[in-house]
Amino acid sequence: MVDYHAANNQYSSGGAQTYMEQENDWDRDLLLDPAWEKQQRKTFTAWCNSHLRKAGTQIENIEEDFRDGLKLMLLLEVISGERLPKPERGKMRVHKINNVNKALDFIASKGVKLVSIGAEEIVDGNAKMTLGMIWTIILRFAIQDISVEETSAKEGLLLWCQRKTAPYKNVNVQNFHISWKDGLAFNALIHRHRPELIDYDKLRKDDPVTNLNNAFEVAEKYLDIPKMLDAEDIVNTARPDEKAIMTYVSSFYHAFSGAQKAETAANRICKVLAVNQENEHLMQDYETLASALLEWIRRTIPWLENRNPEKTMSEMQQKLEDFRDYRRVHKPPKVQEKCQLEINFNTLQTKLRLGGRPAFMPSEGHMVADINRAWHTLEGAEKGYEEWLLNEIRRLERLDHLAEKFRQKASIHESWTDGKEAMLTQKDYETATLSEVKALLRKHQAFESDLAAHQDRMEQIAAIAQELNELDYYDSPSVNARCQKICDQWDCLGALTQSRRESLQKTEKVLESIDELYLEYAKRAAPFNNWMESAMEDLQDMFIVHNIEEIQSLIHAHEQFKSTLPDANREREAIQAFHAEVQKIAQHNGIKLSGINPYTTITPQSIDSKWEQAQKLVPQRDKALQEELRKQQSHDNLRRNFAEQANVVGPWIQNKMEEIGTISIEMIGTLEDQLTNLKEYERSIVDYKPNIEQLEGVHQHIQEALIFDNVYTAYSMEHIRVGWEQLLTTIARTINEIENQILTRDAKGISQEELYEYRASFNHFDKKRSGQMVSDDFRALLISTGNSLGDAEFARIMGIVDPNNTGTVTFQAFIDFMSRETTDTDTADQVIASFKILAADKNFITAEELRRELPPDQAEYCIARMAPYTGPDAVPGALDYMSFSTALYGESDL
Repeated sequence: MVDYHAANNQYSSGGAQTYMEQENDWDRDLLLDPAWEKQQRKTFTAWCNSHLRKAGTQIENIEEDFRDGLKLMLLLEVISGERLPKPERGKMRVHKINNVNKALDFIASKGVKLVSIGAEEIVDGNAKMTLGMIWTIILRFAIQDISVEETSAKEGLLLWCQRKTAPYKNVNVQNFHISWKDGLAFNALIHRHRPELIDYDKLRKDDPVTNLNNAFEVAEKYLDIPKMLDAEDIVNTARPDEKAIMTYVSSFYHAFSGAQKAETAANRICKVLAVNQENEHLMQDYETLASALLEWIRRTIPWLENRNPEKTMSEMQQKLEDFRDYRRVHKPPKVQEKCQLEINFNTLQTKLRLGGRPAFMPSEGHMVADINRAWHTLEGAEKGYEEWLLNEIRRLERLDHLAEKFRQKASIHESWTDGKEAMLTQKDYETATLSEVKALLRKHQAFESDLAAHQDRMEQIAAIAQELNELDYYDSPSVNARCQKICDQWDCLGALTQSRRESLQKTEKVLESIDELYLEYAKRAAPFNNWMESAMEDLQDMFIVHNIEEIQSLIHAHEQFKSTLPDANREREAIQAFHAEVQKIAQHNGIKLSGINPYTTITPQSIDSKWEQAQKLVPQRDKALQEELRKQQSHDNLRRNFAEQANVVGPWIQNKMEEIGTISIEMIGTLEDQLTNLKEYERSIVDYKPNIEQLEGVHQHIQEALIFDNVYTAYSMEHIRVGWEQLLTTIARTINEIENQILTRDAKGISQEELYEYRASFNHFDKKRSGQMVSDDFRALLISTGNSLGDAEFARIMGIVDPNNTGTVTFQAFIDFMSRETTDTDTADQVIASFKILAADKNFITAEELRRELPPDQAEYCIARMAPYTGPDAVPGALDYMSFSTALYGESDL
């Protein structure tokens, strides 16, 4: 169907007015010619019905059916697309005249000068005037808007016919009457636009009736152009009616012009839909990758936050090994996924900006910032987990040391207390002599001294047990039971000691005589014996150190102990001299001794035995300390080895980061050169990875040796790992930025010189040299380019270049802004206009029309996403293409 609405809107009253006035001076007498009148009646009636059928009606007799003015007003509304005043429904003559006058006034309002045509003549059924009025309408709405190569109306239509039929033999269009009699010109017009409908080579110039009927039938069947002429009338008339021919030919012009517009509109829609489909695939890929990465982080964090300690060192060492596997095997691929996710997001946003689409907003919780926050939480949990593992291993090591120390001291104490209860409960003083009782009393005093000396060991045992409980030692119940047993036994010994002392003191009143030498021996031997036991305990005491200074401190303390041995040996000899003096006095005075010292159980033999044992323990202690010294020296070498490599790798990473920062703000060569250089730079960085792995190997030896500090370097392995990951991410991000600049340059036609100028301006106002310009510097940059900015205008521009309100402008956003006005991009209004053409000017479109005009996949894409149309002119199956088009550009939701 032909649509005149757009043409009517372009109508002007200049040169067109002149042509209308000339055509109105037509020879009305010619209408009285029966042949011409017959042709005009048939053609004009068919032309009117081709439009009235849109309103569901038609006419049979052109001069009779327009007499009441109702169908005439309806015809004008259909072809103009405008509403006329409400018609009068009465059947009186005055009502009909008023309706016709409303139609004639509307025609006059369109710049048409009506000559000698009055409402009364139309109401009276004057065929001559009615046909003249219809011709005036056809001229105004069907022919006047035709424009070809600066010619319009009749001349434009004639020139269009000449251009289209020029390649065809036997066709020479010079007018709108005899040039069309043989029918070849009609067939040539159809074949030029729809060659599949006509086999032009089979047509014969000497068979005009067949040619005309063939063209009329094909036009009616395939082009929706009604048959307006009779072949016999044209052939049998010497000069066919020009107005009838022009009316019919104008229908071909509008039909083929509409088809061309529909094809252009379909191509535009296909282009927009293809871009939108690709963007949707990219968005879906981003969401999938982001969901997978976030799910891995969600599953990994609880494992890293698990602080359930193990009972043994081997179990905790296994946890540490599992953590190393996570660092070496599981995490690196996820680092690459995170980097690729950021690259995909930036590429998608660049394509959306270039296509004039709104920025992509991932689903809730899937923003790049959300992923970065989750990653930051993961790394925090990772760092905390590693610290907890090392602290837990230290704790278990400390617990094992304390537990062994507890068992050693408890065994010594239990060995000392063995038999003490039996000794304190015996009644030997009841049958003893005075001297024996005195001896028993003094022996008991010596025991009390020994008991008091063991009080410190008791407190140490209790303190160690308490510390094991506080550190949550897994075998605390058995430790507590043993400690409680020792404490109960100690309390019992105290009570028995007090009871025996009271008994001896009571007996002492009747007993005299005491051997002073034995007593003196016992007093000197007891503390010395206790000193030797403490010394042997210290010599056998376990130790744990973490550096050379600590072991050297122990060695120094041991050397000080050895320096006291000569004095101790003299004390031992002095004590042994007491015993020798007793033997000498007894022998000199003829006294028979029982062979034992009544005041102490410490014999000279036991003192000598313990002294010899202590002498043997000293070199053993020397050996143990020297072995530990060599171990700490080995650890120190590991520290130095790690520090030597870390002090090279750490500054290398820092220098590379600074070089990348310099590259990102300087433009040396074309963008392709920069991209090539950056990729080579990236390969050089990747080639450095063996140095990182070598450092990881040294770090593993350090952790296996349980070395927790290093004074030779400020770099830890964690610092190196984080710096390495940041370096890989930064070089990848910089490459992506250059790729996006290439996309922007190619999409918007920016020259290399313009890019240099943009970069120079950006760098000049980027005071911090960070690659991100703060808003004040950006405003100064805009002012320097000659823009006079108010606050409102600057706020609007910032909304474009900084949609996330970060307060900064990247170089990519700056390029997009500077080149925005130079790029021809599709708009929502253009897409709506294209759909309106496909819909034959309706406010809705049907699935059948979409499938006819668009490729199958894109037609189904539109059908699946278009909402049902609910306007007053809706029909079953109507789809709303307007809201769909605005949704493509983010102005509403699909």
